[in-house]
Amino acid sequence: MDEQTQHQLTVSGAAQAGLEPVQLWIAYFARGGTLSQIEMEAYLRGVIRISSLERDTLALTLNEVLQSITSHDRVPYSDDIQITNRDAQGRPVPGSLNQAQTIVDEALTDLGAAGRSFLLPEEAESQRLLSVDQTHLVDTVPEERFDQITRKAQKHFGVSSASVALITERIQFLKSVVGPLKQNTPRDIALCNETIRQAGPLIISDTLTDQRFKNNPLVTGEPHIRFYAGYPIFGSKGWAVGTFCIIDQKPRHFSDEEQQELQTMALAVQHQIDRQG
Repeated sequence: MDEQTQHQLTVSGAAQAGLEPVQLWIAYFARGGTLSQIEMEAYLRGVIRISSLERDTLALTLNEVLQSITSHDRVPYSDDIQITNRDAQGRPVPGSLNQAQTIVDEALTDLGAAGRSFLLPEEAESQRLLSVDQTHLVDTVPEERFDQITRKAQKHFGVSSASVALITERIQFLKSVVGPLKQNTPRDIALCNETIRQAGPLIISDTLTDQRFKNNPLVTGEPHIRFYAGYPIFGSKGWAVGTFCIIDQKPRHFSDEEQQELQTMALAVQHQIDRQG
């Protein structure tokens, strides 16, 4: 088994087993592997090469997991003779590496956001942007089904603005907004761009005390955001496509009860996104 194909099928096997890199490393280390966690993660991402012994230890670890979940897939070992990948003289068959890469790509695509840790950042972002496109909401007109939720949030929390935002490659597009926010804001300064990187809420009681945002143009200038609370909204295969958020021009404490109420409204927005798909 050539090294590149073994690497690709190892990544595919880990994805199919649903293992995060740290989980895989713990099981691998228990089998006698000598790589550090950082080294193993670098190998999975294709950044470094490792010895055939360590590759085979990793393959053994994965095969035990795959067998335990009754999967018929297996990661080949270095000395395996794969008829489907080699000709009679033992030479790699043209296209076999492409076939292996296709298996990996399809497995990771099927996993969606759950497979993020096995993807390069640009690969994950490409999949996320595809999910944004699949909402078919970017650059569309306002809709009452979203507007009624943002109006309710603005009134209930007594804030200046509430919005449903979609984060595209370059901009934050507001599908629904009440209050002093522009429909299109550069993504790199949008506070919601930070929210989509999280599995849960982003609550900022006072932006001027937060190192990430105290010099942000939306904080130092219009609309002078001092308070922000947002929840990520998810599209196909679990990718974060945008946010539901509220802002105000004065700092405030946001209680656990208020967070729960905001989450309930965010789930109402999520329901509308799910219906769209």
